[in-house]
Amino acid sequence: MSTVYYVTGGARSGKSSFALKLAASYVNKLFFATAEPFDEEMQIRISKHQVERGTQFTTIEEPLCLGQALRQLPAGTDVVLLDCLTVWTGNLMHYLDNDEEIDKQIELFLEVLRQPPCAIILVSNEVGQGIVPENALARRFRDRAGMINQHVASIATEAYLLCSGLPIRLK
Repeated sequence: MSTVYYVTGGARSGKSSFALKLAASYVNKLFFATAEPFDEEMQIRISKHQVERGTQFTTIEEPLCLGQALRQLPAGTDVVLLDCLTVWTGNLMHYLDNDEEIDKQIELFLEVLRQPPCAIILVSNEVGQGIVPENALARRFRDRAGMINQHVASIATEAYLLCSGLPIRLK
């Protein structure tokens, strides 16, 4: 069975850089990008990540249907680096009309992780260590992202928490 790596931490904790190091030994690499360039700031962030990963990866932009995309990988794919689950959570909440549709996409994704087609490296933000958000939508997002993180971490073969650029192995 292929390895599923889960990498989490706070903003600017070094998650993406660590995930790139995990992927370094693999030959045929795919990068699943969940972010969409809605504004100038996001365009700049995306560009910086593209420069950081260089030409080692083939990029697939997939903001919503991660389970389906993972089932349709090109032959010979050794590793998928998916960055990030937190942005995906926001996309699900933005684009899909109800919790049932969101739950369906999450379950399709988790099904693939239970029997991964190749090594998979998943990056996500730890969103539950701050203050309780003041509005219902932000609390709903925090709760949804936290539950996705819990499910993914329980399935993962290896899990890491990044703090100040230092990886702490959780399992």
